[in-house]
Amino acid sequence: MAAEPRPGTAVSPTPTAARPGPSVPPASPVPAKAPKPAGVPAGPTPASPASPVPPKPSRAASAPLVSATPTAPAASSGASGVSGAFVSGPAFTTELCRDIGRFGALGPAWQALHRRCRTATPFQSHAWLHSWWQSYGTPGRLRIVLVRRAGQLVAAAPLMLVHRPVPVLVPLGGTISDFSDVLLDDGCPDAAASALARALKGAARTAVIDLREVRPGAAAERLYSCWNGPRRQLADSLCLELPAVPMDELLGRLASSRAQRFRAKLRKLDSLGIEERVVPEGEIPVAVARLLELHRRQWQGRGVTPEHLSARFADHLTRAVGAMAGCGDARVTEFLLGGEVVAADLTLMSGQLAGGYLYGADPVLRAKKVDVATMLLRSGARRISGSGRAALSMLRGNEPYKHHWRPDTVHNRRFLLCRPYLEPSMLLLTGRAAARGRAAALVKRLRKA
Repeated sequence: MAAEPRPGTAVSPTPTAARPGPSVPPASPVPAKAPKPAGVPAGPTPASPASPVPPKPSRAASAPLVSATPTAPAASSGASGVSGAFVSGPAFTTELCRDIGRFGALGPAWQALHRRCRTATPFQSHAWLHSWWQSYGTPGRLRIVLVRRAGQLVAAAPLMLVHRPVPVLVPLGGTISDFSDVLLDDGCPDAAASALARALKGAARTAVIDLREVRPGAAAERLYSCWNGPRRQLADSLCLELPAVPMDELLGRLASSRAQRFRAKLRKLDSLGIEERVVPEGEIPVAVARLLELHRRQWQGRGVTPEHLSARFADHLTRAVGAMAGCGDARVTEFLLGGEVVAADLTLMSGQLAGGYLYGADPVLRAKKVDVATMLLRSGARRISGSGRAALSMLRGNEPYKHHWRPDTVHNRRFLLCRPYLEPSMLLLTGRAAARGRAAALVKRLRKA
C-alpha cells in the first residue's frame, strides 16, 4: 500500500485570487516512507498505485502559510502526527489537523462557521464532533481538513482514516450521527467548496473519501459538484420530516377520523395532568443520566440498541449535550406526573431543523395507555413553530408509528470521491454497497413471505 501523505503535504492548485505576500522556498524532498497509522489491523491490504513522496515537513510549530508563488510548495508542522498547513493558493490557506488538542482549540472558530453554514445540522457542531472523537476516536486516525481565507475559517471537512478494506476517509460521528456533511461559509460557498476540494485531494492521496448520510441540499453537494476526478453518488438512509408548524396544523394533515383519535389522546394527556419542563443547562448531566435510565427501562426485554447502554455513549452524550444546550443547539425536556419524571426527550437543533434524537419513558405510562410519541410530538411542535426552522425531523428510520402523521420522505445520499488512480478502490466500495443492498432487499422479501 502506498504511504499516506504526512501532515504538512504541499498542495499548489491554480489560485482563485492574487494577493502579494512573501515567497516561501520549497522544502527539500526526502525519499522516506511515512509510517502506517496507528491502529491499522495486521494482514495484507490491497495495494494502491504509488504516489510521489511529499516534502519532509519542518519541525517548526504548525501555522498556516501563504505564498506569492502558488506553484511553490511550502509546509510546516509541529510534532510528528499533530497537524500541518499547506498552500492552496494566495487567497486560501489549508490545514490538516490530526491532533485532538488542536481540534479542541478550534471550538470558537468552528462554531462560528457552523452558524454561517445555513445547511449545517446539529451533527456538524464542534461540541458533538469533538465529544464523539473523545469517546469513539482511534489515536492517529484523525484527519480534519480546514480552509481559511484572510485568517477566517471558511470550510471544514471533519474526517478520519479507516480501512474498509482499502484506505477510506469517512466523516466523524459514526453510526450514532444521523447526518454527515462538510461546512462551507455562506459568504463564499462556491470558492470555499473549490478550495476544500483541492485540499482534500492533497490530504487523500491514497484514500477514497466516503461521505455517508448526506442530507438533500447539504454543503457536501457543492463539494461533489466541483470535484475534478472520479466520483459516485449512491442512495443512503431514509428520513421522515414534518413541517415546523403548530400541532393543530399537523392534525389538519390527517384524515378526519385519525385526527379525532389523536385529539382524544391529547385530551387524555391533559386529564392526567402531565407537565413538562425544559432542563436548565446546569442540570444537564443529571438529566441525561435520567433520560438514559428511562430509555433502558422503556426498552427492557424489547431489543434496546446495545450502544445506547454503553458507558462511552453516556459520556459522549453528557459532554456534547451540556455544551450544545449552552449555545441553543440541544434541549432536554422532562415530563412529570405527580412530581415524578416519567419521560424525557433530547432534541438537537440547527438553523434549519430540530430533530428528536433520543427519548425514554417509564413503563407506567404504557400501563396508563399514554401515547408517548404523540406527547413528544406536541411538545416539539409547540417549540419549533415560530422558531424560524423549516423542519421537525424524525431523523433516520422508517418506523410505522412515524407514518401516522403523514411525514415527508427525505432520502440521504452517499458521496464517494477519489483521485483517478484510486477509482478501482472506489468501485470496490460501490460494489460492496450494492451487494449489501441486494441482501437487505432479499431479507425483507423473505420476512414478508
